[in-house]
Amino acid sequence: MKPVRFFLGLGLCLTLGAAWLTWDYSQRFLKPNVQLSESSTEFFIRSQWSFTELLQNLHKEGVITDSASFRWVATYKKFDINVQPGRYIILDGMNNNQLVNVLRSQNTPIDVLVKSARTTSELAKSVSSVLEFSEEDLMDLISNDGFCERYGFSSITISTIFIPNTYEFYWNTTAEEFMERMAREYKRYWNEDRINKAKKIGLSQSQVTILASIVQSEQAAHSDERPIVAGLYLNRIKKGMRLESDPTLIFALGDFSIKRVLNAHKKVDSPYNTYMHSGLPPGPILLPQQSSIDAVLNAADHNYIFMCAKEDFSGYHYFSSNYRQHLNYARRYQRALNQRKVYR
Repeated sequence: MKPVRFFLGLGLCLTLGAAWLTWDYSQRFLKPNVQLSESSTEFFIRSQWSFTELLQNLHKEGVITDSASFRWVATYKKFDINVQPGRYIILDGMNNNQLVNVLRSQNTPIDVLVKSARTTSELAKSVSSVLEFSEEDLMDLISNDGFCERYGFSSITISTIFIPNTYEFYWNTTAEEFMERMAREYKRYWNEDRINKAKKIGLSQSQVTILASIVQSEQAAHSDERPIVAGLYLNRIKKGMRLESDPTLIFALGDFSIKRVLNAHKKVDSPYNTYMHSGLPPGPILLPQQSSIDAVLNAADHNYIFMCAKEDFSGYHYFSSNYRQHLNYARRYQRALNQRKVYR
């Protein structure tokens, strides 16, 4: 009877052991280990993070309650040797198995606004605030002539590669990958029709963007007037006249708080001073919207060579083809500025 009891006891122990192991495994895999204050959260895994760093940050940010069980499941599923950088959406109540599955295969893209910024540094700051690379990473590339030449630009004209829009990126996109995407979007935007229109008005693609930046700066409020403004500047270019654009002076001075351009401002020594230098400036004075670029490509056909803001401050302009008429409009606007005590 003793052997029978022994084997019965052994069988019972093995059964209980297997049951405990099954329960323990199920607890580690299936017991909820994510407790969030909201229904979901974003979690970012940085490039070059080790599994230990990932584990520390999951615990530090309050994503998981039990680090040991997560480590066990991650190791069992070989996730500990295959950490993937990116942006992940984690749901409240997830168990370790679900969390590992998300973190190893569900890198979620993010919408990134490439905005109509005044400068490339402003753009770099904007996009780097939502992507992993730093502002310095992007600025190092676009200030490097050797890098810019890959795409047919210089460090001055490279900003014309950016076509403002909302694009989908993975958070861990590098600065180099970002620029490669911008180059593809540039080529997509500059289709055969737009290229032919640029040739027709005698401008290169970069020159169209440079002029568009001036047009948008002159008419920021009402896009419907931009084709008229574009036509005016094209007329001045054809006649060999200086553009004499106030926004180019403001850009040259680097003081965007200026509300009233004075004669003293016109003396600034800069290639962007279109009162002093003929032709287009060497680069754009902002990153123009697509509608502004198209306004240049589809400029209105007229004889205007002068423009002046209306004295009602509506944002619209008076246009004229002779200087005497222009001076009349200019005096009206200057009186309005004086009445509002706008002296600078």
